Amino acid sequence: MLEAFAQAFGIVGLPPSNLTTYKMILMQCAVCATELGLSSGKKCGRCSTRYCGPECQVQHWKEGGHDKLCRKIKKAGGAEQYNANNKYAEAVSVAAEACAEDTKGQTCYICTQALHWKTKEGLVRGCACRGTAGFAHVTCLAEQVKILFAEAEENNLGLEVMNSRFLRWSTCSLCEQEHHGVVRCALGWACWKTFVGRPEADQARHLAMSVLGIGLGAAKRNEESLSVEEAHYSILKRIGMSGRGLLVMKDNLAVTYARLGRLDRAASMGRDVYNGYLKLTGEESRDTLLAALNYAVVLKNSVRFEAAKSLLRKTIPVARRIIGEGNELTLKMRWTYAIALYKDASATLDDLREAVTTLEEIEPIGRRVFGGAHPFVIDIDHALEQSRAVAAVHEAATNGDISAIQAGLDALKVANRKI
Repeated sequence: MLEAFAQAFGIVGLPPSNLTTYKMILMQCAVCATELGLSSGKKCGRCSTRYCGPECQVQHWKEGGHDKLCRKIKKAGGAEQYNANNKYAEAVSVAAEACAEDTKGQTCYICTQALHWKTKEGLVRGCACRGTAGFAHVTCLAEQVKILFAEAEENNLGLEVMNSRFLRWSTCSLCEQEHHGVVRCALGWACWKTFVGRPEADQARHLAMSVLGIGLGAAKRNEESLSVEEAHYSILKRIGMSGRGLLVMKDNLAVTYARLGRLDRAASMGRDVYNGYLKLTGEESRDTLLAALNYAVVLKNSVRFEAAKSLLRKTIPVARRIIGEGNELTLKMRWTYAIALYKDASATLDDLREAVTTLEEIEPIGRRVFGGAHPFVIDIDHALEQSRAVAAVHEAATNGDISAIQAGLDALKVANRKI
């Protein structure tokens, strides 16, 4: 999604309940969360924190702790920058703690230290690197991509170079696979913290909002992701963005709506995005294929299995031909198709066997590309275990084998407990 957004560009939150819970305040009053747009309301004369009016500003000063925070916010560069700095530090701590077992005894491949010399943060690894490769500090990863992108800007190295370097905010330079989970979230805050101070129309700032929204979603912070993405979508529409850039943003929103269980809205938006890409870039573009996958996932989650299977039967052969068998997008399309096959209550034994065969084919490919510990490979393994159990129950029922039915049901219970 970020790659498409970068190419398209060419290169708020809720009121705080205490002093440490500032959220995105791009469009809202810091006290009552009233929508402010970009010019209405009132700002603190010192730090520019925004309010809907003088009453909320006074309340924040007296009861919300703003009297103690105001100078700190100004020193940081404003409310958004202050918020981004704090959220970044929090996200780095969460990521390092989550990766602590995996990173024990390792050193950063960038600075060669176990603890960062300045921040004292621990190491992370949230990509497809294996063995002793890929361990790093989030701060080192962020500094590396900041330097590379700044060099591209300063030397006018061209859009292709700038876009490829910006993608390093979400992609490992060693294994060339996307970061995932809380590591991606921490890098999202690092990216937003870097570019939040730029003018609203700056392309890198828009890309940073996209990086942050996707990163929050990767860490399952879906409500926060939605807040960022809806604010971003509103800004893009207001400044007149159209075409591919707006489609990418709508696709991000559809994914987040689906994660939050708002499936009708997600399906409607996902269908519009897919059809929009078909007209704009054709059926063989990666953007169209990604939109097809996202739409199919929503259909599958909405128990519209026939519609999901129909869409994927049409698009999977294109993906296998255009981007290859080992591409993550191709693998996720086939994984989603297999799940739609075996979770359909009307599935035949042939359908179930096809699901098992599909998962058996993509599992070793996924393991080779991402490694056995990668979350997506674990998801494939779970789906394979489930599909085998469902197929076993169906086949046993067809043969009238009571003991085999019970064995299959027991296997299915075990598979379901692992998810």
